[in-house]
Amino acid sequence: MDDYHGKLLFRALLIVFLLGAEAAEGARVFTIINYCKTTIWPGITPGNSFNGGGFPLKPGESVVFTAPVGWSGRIWGRTGCDFDRDGNGSCQTGACGSVLKCSASGQTPATLAEFTLAPLDFYDVSLVDGFNLPITVTPVNGQGGNCSSAGCDGDLRDNCPSELAVKFDGKTVACRSACDVFNTDQYCCRGVFGNSVICQPTYYSKIFKQACPGAYSYAYDDPTSIFTCVGGDYIVSFCSKSRKQRVCTYHINKLICSGSPGRGASSTGKWLAVLLLGLASMWWSSWL
Repeated sequence: MDDYHGKLLFRALLIVFLLGAEAAEGARVFTIINYCKTTIWPGITPGNSFNGGGFPLKPGESVVFTAPVGWSGRIWGRTGCDFDRDGNGSCQTGACGSVLKCSASGQTPATLAEFTLAPLDFYDVSLVDGFNLPITVTPVNGQGGNCSSAGCDGDLRDNCPSELAVKFDGKTVACRSACDVFNTDQYCCRGVFGNSVICQPTYYSKIFKQACPGAYSYAYDDPTSIFTCVGGDYIVSFCSKSRKQRVCTYHINKLICSGSPGRGASSTGKWLAVLLLGLASMWWSSWL
């Protein structure tokens, strides 16, 4: 290959790289949906991009927010809340102090959806701090990574062991973690149990995992519970029937649903394919 073709190949590869990087560096659209039968109060930290970190969400309602790449935080639901006009009050589960708009994490037990937005996003649903609501995270528009749905297929409150149950007026409203209840090294994955080889699933973590197969059931549950996605948007659903439930949101004035091809497949992907074909042709001709 001569110097001219070498430089041309380098420039074309640089264009391919920049197109992929541009797609991954845009802001992410978050749609939060309440499929529960009662009002919930999502809490989000940091909450600057999410209406200050807290708001009510009635059954069937949804809200849409945009978060920048670089945001790293958590989303959870609060239940049984009562706030006054100034945003002061209390919740049965997930309270972040006595305020509507959260600046601190929620009180355990609470189901958490956790995100780190970067060129390659990381996300998961965690039950390490206990369970109070089923949460499912469903990526849409993803351009790379596994972009799988994370979270719950069932409601752990329905079969929470009595020794872990949090009750209000005789009804189980949350399920504490075994670490929180028993505070032992085995359940908390600390001390001699502070590594993935020794800290293995327990009777209680298996119950959690059964309800939420796509979630962290204990601290070292990483291989099956952390997910990645490039350039995706995220639908966070409370009380959906399962991770396979079809969910939809509006993105750039278009209805986008889970299971639809990512935007990269219809635009950037085509351009990359054309470029790569051109590169292959150029490479071949340079050797003729």
